[in-house]
Amino acid sequence: MAKSGGKGASLRDKLDGNELDLSLGDLTEVPVKELAALPKATVLDLSCNKLTSLPSDFCGLTHLVKLDLSKNRLQQLPADFGRLVNLQHLDLLNNRLVTLPVSFAQLKNLKWLDLKDNPLDPVLAKVAGDCLDEKQCKQSAVRVLQHMKIVQADQEREKQKRLEAEREIEKKREAKQRAKEAQEREVRKKEKAEEKERRRKEYDAVKAANKKEQEKKPKKETHQPAKAKSGSRSVKSRPQKHSWSWAFLKLLLMVLLSATGILVACQVTDLQWQPFCINVNTIYENVIHGLRSHEILQRVLQPNSQQ
Repeated sequence: MAKSGGKGASLRDKLDGNELDLSLGDLTEVPVKELAALPKATVLDLSCNKLTSLPSDFCGLTHLVKLDLSKNRLQQLPADFGRLVNLQHLDLLNNRLVTLPVSFAQLKNLKWLDLKDNPLDPVLAKVAGDCLDEKQCKQSAVRVLQHMKIVQADQEREKQKRLEAEREIEKKREAKQRAKEAQEREVRKKEKAEEKERRRKEYDAVKAANKKEQEKKPKKETHQPAKAKSGSRSVKSRPQKHSWSWAFLKLLLMVLLSATGILVACQVTDLQWQPFCINVNTIYENVIHGLRSHEILQRVLQPNSQQ
């Protein structure tokens, strides 16, 4: 528990101008909330206590100009310690610090620093040097700030390298993913094309089968009519053989009918005295006389005459 002379004791009573002395109080915790209520306390003495760490909200005490944390048990400072931008004097004598936070490089107003009697990293210990007088302590502040700026820059470069490496890894991962997706698209496209080709072949096969089926049906139908046609041709070819005789008979019949008409006209009508009809009647009488003189016709005509 924090010991600050009892909770009833007000920190305001310990404030002397701008200086607040909380040293030699066996404090294990820093009363940050009470300190934040005293912005006039720009000089804070927390030396000779039992502090092992500082809370992160301690870095909100940006009004501090001089801070004495010597002779405590601090193992590390908060990561945001660099927010104490108004800090000019910092005493960290006789603690258990090994390193300083990178944000320490932001303490641009720091003019005095004491890091003696800490198990510092060898590089940091060499940079800090001794703080046996005012000049050495000021030089220590300058050197440590420069060193921490270099550390910050190095860490920033390392951070950038890590970010670039992570981005490169991410790019490779994305490229690999895109390649995988492209390959999957190609596979799907190929499968789709194969499926389409298979369906087209099936369609063509069905179409070809239907065409063959249709071709078979007309052949059967046309084969029978072909026979029928051949039969009809043979039937029709028979009348063609007698077509000339039929035509001759028709012509002869017409001639006979015409001759009979002329003969009747020349025998019955008044045209019998015309020269044409006289010739016709003479020819008729000669033909009749000639027929009667024929032996066979006489036999045919005698029964008719007797009747």
